[in-house]
Amino acid sequence: MSSIRDDYIAPWWTYWLHNFPHVNLNFQPIDNTFTPQDQNYQQSLIFLGCVAAAGLGLNLLCLAIYLSCLCCCRKDEEEESKRPNSCCVTWSAVAAGLISCAAVGVGFYGNSETNDGVYQLTYSLYNANHTLGGVDSLVTNTMGSMESGLKQHLARLDEIFATRGDYVQTLRFMQQMADNVIKQLLGLPDWDMAKVDLAAIADQTAYVEYYRWLTYLLLLILDLVICLAACLGLAKQSRWLLTTMMVFGVLTLILSWASLGVDLATAVGTSDFCVIPDKFIMNQTKDLISSDIVHYYLYCSQTLPNPFQQSLTIFQRSLTTMQIQIQGLLQFAVPLFPTAERDLMGIQHLLNSTEASLHQLTALLDCRGLNKDYLDALIGVCYDGVEGLLYLCLFSILAICAFCAMLCAIPRAWTHIASRERDYDDIDEEDPFNPQARRMTTHNPNHATNVHSFCSYSSSMGSQSSLHPPAAQAVSNAPVSEYMNQSALFGGNQRYENVPLIGRGSPPPSVYTQQFRNRYSPSMRATYLSMTEDQIRHFGNDFQA
Repeated sequence: MSSIRDDYIAPWWTYWLHNFPHVNLNFQPIDNTFTPQDQNYQQSLIFLGCVAAAGLGLNLLCLAIYLSCLCCCRKDEEEESKRPNSCCVTWSAVAAGLISCAAVGVGFYGNSETNDGVYQLTYSLYNANHTLGGVDSLVTNTMGSMESGLKQHLARLDEIFATRGDYVQTLRFMQQMADNVIKQLLGLPDWDMAKVDLAAIADQTAYVEYYRWLTYLLLLILDLVICLAACLGLAKQSRWLLTTMMVFGVLTLILSWASLGVDLATAVGTSDFCVIPDKFIMNQTKDLISSDIVHYYLYCSQTLPNPFQQSLTIFQRSLTTMQIQIQGLLQFAVPLFPTAERDLMGIQHLLNSTEASLHQLTALLDCRGLNKDYLDALIGVCYDGVEGLLYLCLFSILAICAFCAMLCAIPRAWTHIASRERDYDDIDEEDPFNPQARRMTTHNPNHATNVHSFCSYSSSMGSQSSLHPPAAQAVSNAPVSEYMNQSALFGGNQRYENVPLIGRGSPPPSVYTQQFRNRYSPSMRATYLSMTEDQIRHFGNDFQA
C-alpha cells in the first residue's frame, strides 16, 4: 500500500521542528513519532516547557544580580560622568521601545496566522462532519423506506394478486431485491461514531482557539501599554510610574517566557503530526473503519479501487430490476386489478426517491470531497498554524529582550532622576539665574524682597531721588551701568563704600562685587556688563515683580 503523496508536502519548518531533541523528564531520548497518548511523548513536550522555565529562572537571576550590583556599587558621580549614564539610559529606553514595537507587530501577525490556520481546521472538520452526516442520513432513510414503506405496499398487493400466482411471484422477487438493497446498505461503514468524534473535536478546538486568541491579544495590548507608560515615565521623570512599570515589566517577562514554552511545545507536537499525518489517522481509525476505506480517503488516487463500488453497483442493479417489474405490473396487472394501481404507483414513487438517494450517496461516498477537507485541514494546521506559532515564539523572544532592556534602564533612570534632584537641592536658592528660585519667587511674592540680587540693588539705586550724604547725590545721578561697571571691574571703590542704599539696609557694593565674581563665570559677567542701563533696569524690575 503506497504512502507517497503528491498532493501534500509538509513545509520545511515542520521538519526542522520535528528534528528537535525529544527527551522525557528522565533525560532519556525517545521516538519523535506523534503519539499523544504515550506518556513518554507527553513528557518530551513538557520537557520543552521546563526548558523555558529554566530560561526564566536564569533570566530573573541575571536581573537580580544586575540590580544588586547597581545598588551596591553605586558611587557619587561627578558632572562629567553623568552624561554617559544619561546617554546609556536614553539609548536603552529607545532600544526597548523599538524592540517592543517590533515584538507587538510580530505577535499580531503570528496570532492572526495561527487563528486562520485553526479556523481552516475547524471549517474542514465541520465540512467533513456534514458529509458523514449526509451519508448516515441517506442510509438511514433509504433503509427505513425499504423496510417499512415497500413492505406495506407489497403486503396489500399480495392480497390483491392472490388469484394470480405469476403476479405474486413477481412480488416475491421484488421483496428479494429490496432485501438485497438493505443488505448492501448494512455493509456500508457506520459513520455515526466518526461523525460524533469530528463534531466534538471541532467544537473543542474552536473553544480553545477563541480563548487562546483572546489571551494573546490581551498580552500584546499589555506589552504595548507597559512600553508606552515606561516611555512616559522617563519623559516625565516620574519615579512612581517607573516603579509601577518595573513591577508590571517583571510580570510580563514571566508571561513571555511562559508563552514561549507553550508555543514551542505546541509547535513541536504539531510538526510531529504534520510530517507523517496519515500514519496517525490510520492508527486512530483502525477500530472504527477498515484500513482500505481510510486509505482510499487519505490518498484518493485514481489507481486505488473504490471500496464502495461493488455495493453501490448491486444497489443500482436491484433498483433497476424492481423498476422494470413495477412497469410490467402497471402495464398488465392494472387493467385486471384496478385497485392495485395505487400501491404500484406508491412503489414506483418510492423507487424513484431511492434512486435519487443512491446518486447522492454515491457522490458523498466519493473520496474527493472528504480528501479535500482533509488536505485543507492539513494545510491550515501545518502551514498557517505552525507558522503562526513560530511567529508567536519570535514575539516572546523579542518581548523578553525588550523588557530586559527596560528593566535594566529603569533603575539607572531612577538613580539619574534622584541625582538631579540632589543637584537642584545644592543650588543656591538666592541665585537669580536658578529656575527653582524663580519658581519660588513666582509662587511666593513676599519672598522676592529677601532675594539679594545685584541687579535689584542697582535698579533701586537708579530710582532713588535723594541720598542723605552729599556725595551720594552725584552717585545717584550717574548712569547705573557706569556704576556697575566700575564696581565690578575695579573691585569696589571707597567713594561708594560709605554710600548707603536708602531704605534697603544693604551692605556696600564691594560685597556684591565679590559675590558677583564668585557666583558667575567670566562669560556671564561679560554678558551682564555689556547690558545697557535700560536693559538692566528692565531686568531688575521683572525680577522684583
